[in-house]
Amino acid sequence: MRVVVTGATGFMGARLCAALAGAGHDVRAFALCGVDASGLPPSVEVVYGDVTDEESLAAAFRGRDVVFHTAAAVEAWLPDASVFHTVNVGGLENVLKAAKRTPAVKKIVYTSSYFAIGPTDGYVADEKQVHKGKAFCTEYEKSKFLADRIALQAAAEGVPITIVYPGVMYGPGTLTSGNLVCRVLIERFNWRLPGYIGDGYDRESFSHVDDVVSGHIAAMEKGRVGERYLLTGENTSFEQIFNLAANITNTKPPKFHIPLWLLEIYGRISVFVARITGKPPLISYHAVDCIRHQWAYSCDKAKKELGYSPRSLTEGLAETLLWLKNEKLIEF
Repeated sequence: MRVVVTGATGFMGARLCAALAGAGHDVRAFALCGVDASGLPPSVEVVYGDVTDEESLAAAFRGRDVVFHTAAAVEAWLPDASVFHTVNVGGLENVLKAAKRTPAVKKIVYTSSYFAIGPTDGYVADEKQVHKGKAFCTEYEKSKFLADRIALQAAAEGVPITIVYPGVMYGPGTLTSGNLVCRVLIERFNWRLPGYIGDGYDRESFSHVDDVVSGHIAAMEKGRVGERYLLTGENTSFEQIFNLAANITNTKPPKFHIPLWLLEIYGRISVFVARITGKPPLISYHAVDCIRHQWAYSCDKAKKELGYSPRSLTEGLAETLLWLKNEKLIEF
C-alpha cells in the first residue's frame, strides 16, 4: 500500500513508519518543519508540513492509498492551552478536508486516545462507552474527546475512517511525553522518584508501543470503516509497575507512598517553573487529577476483529528496562 503517516517522528509514529516500511509498504512520513527525521528508515520518503496547514497535508496525501493520522499535541500541560485544540481538533479537521480533496485516499486510520473514551472508575469499559463530556482532567483529554466526536461524525457521513484508541504506551523509542512510563522509570531508577505514585487506587491500561503499531497496521488491513478499536493491554496501577520493575531488575521496591496532595503541590510548583523555563514538567497538577481516576479498558474487540495480541506487561517491561539500561538511562 502507498501510505502516509502524520506525526511520523513521534514515539509511536516513528515505529509505525519503520514497521510499515519493513512490511514492504511505500511509506511517506509527514513531519513537522524543523524536526529531525533522520531516525526513520532510508526507504521512507520524508515531507515536511504542519497539521494546522491544510495545503501541506493535501500535498502529502497526493498519491496515497491510506492516511495514518497519529500527529497530536501530547502533554498533560502546555503554557498555551489553545495548542491542544489547534493541533488535536483543528489538525483532524484539516486531515479530513485534505483527504476529501485527494481521490486516491481510500482509508484513514485515526489515532485517538483512551482519554476520548473517558474514565472508568470501578469497572472496565469497551468501545461502547461514550465520554460524558462534562468534566476533564486535562485540556489534552478535552481535545481528544472533541476530536473523537468529529471523527465519529465523519464516519457517519461516509468518510472511510477507522478509529483506534491506544492505552498508556510504553517501550523502547523516543522519550517524548507519549512515552510517560519510560520517563517515570528513569526518575524512579535514578532516585528522583523515591516512592509510589499515590495510594495505588489508579488503574491504567498499559500498551507496548510495538503492539499498538501492529494494531494500527491491522486496522488498515482489517478494521471496519466507522468502527472504534481499543488497542490497550493489562489494566493495573503504577504501584504494580514499580513492583514489577523491582522484581525484573532484582532491586528493592519503594517503601512508601507519595500522597496525591503532595504530588499536586509538586505539580503546581513544576508548572510554575515550566512557565519560566519553557520546559514541560514531568508531573503537572493536571496529571495528578488523572491519577485520581481509573482508566481500565477491554481490547477484546480488537483481538477478535484485528487479531490484536498484546504482550504481557512482565514481558514488555523486561524488554523496556533492558533497553533503558543499554541506553545508559538507568542502572540495575
